[in-house]
Amino acid sequence: MAIKITADMIRRLREESGAPMARVKEVLVEKNGDEEASLKALKEEGFAKVSKREGRETGQGIVVAYSHYTGRVAVLVELLCETDFVAKNDLFKNLANDIALQIASMNPEDKKELLAQDFIKDPSVKVEDKIKEVITKTGENIKLGRFTRIEIGV
Repeated sequence: MAIKITADMIRRLREESGAPMARVKEVLVEKNGDEEASLKALKEEGFAKVSKREGRETGQGIVVAYSHYTGRVAVLVELLCETDFVAKNDLFKNLANDIALQIASMNPEDKKELLAQDFIKDPSVKVEDKIKEVITKTGENIKLGRFTRIEIGV
């Protein structure tokens, strides 16, 4: 009995993984329509491609400012990418904002500690893995630049 692969299945997995539609369909067929196993395989493929992009120059990016609603904590984050096209992308901007929120909440001492932390919005992944997810979706190298956290009285 053949498993029916629907356009909706392909669309959902493409949005989550950033993989091309044809590849998503191939993996769904290989995994007999198992969306969870397909997503895992697609993400692993994407992470393997990340290492190829690591040496690329990141001369563009954005600086994001976050101020906690209490007004007692503020953060500046520099997130770098290869082109201004990606720097203007909502996926990239949301990542920068999420990293600023992470820094405000978790107060890491340095980049190494920050990248190793559980991601505040999804503790099942590390901050470094969240950055890699966006790299696979945008197709560009993304690096965390500088960050500063200021808190009243500290």
